[in-house]
Amino acid sequence: MPSQDSSRCINTAFESYVMIFIMAEKEMEYRVELFNKLTSTCFNKCVENRYKDSELNMGENSCIDRCVSKYWQVTNLIGQMLGTGQPPM
Repeated sequence: MPSQDSSRCINTAFESYVMIFIMAEKEMEYRVELFNKLTSTCFNKCVENRYKDSELNMGENSCIDRCVSKYWQVTNLIGQMLGTGQPPM
């Protein structure tokens, strides 16, 4: 029969695994939401509503590259500001 100490240790380990799983799940939800927002924002900004070609033209490709780059820069900047509580220098 397991002792109370070993049962407590097992419960603590289980609770830790559950917390890690919940945190990983929330992180995945955040990343999916971020990707969806990035895709929607850059698509709406850069791709014409009239689809003339089956592929993106050079201007649309350039716009999307710049849009994605700026989106990541701003996301990282905001993450740094939230992490430190101060704007980066």
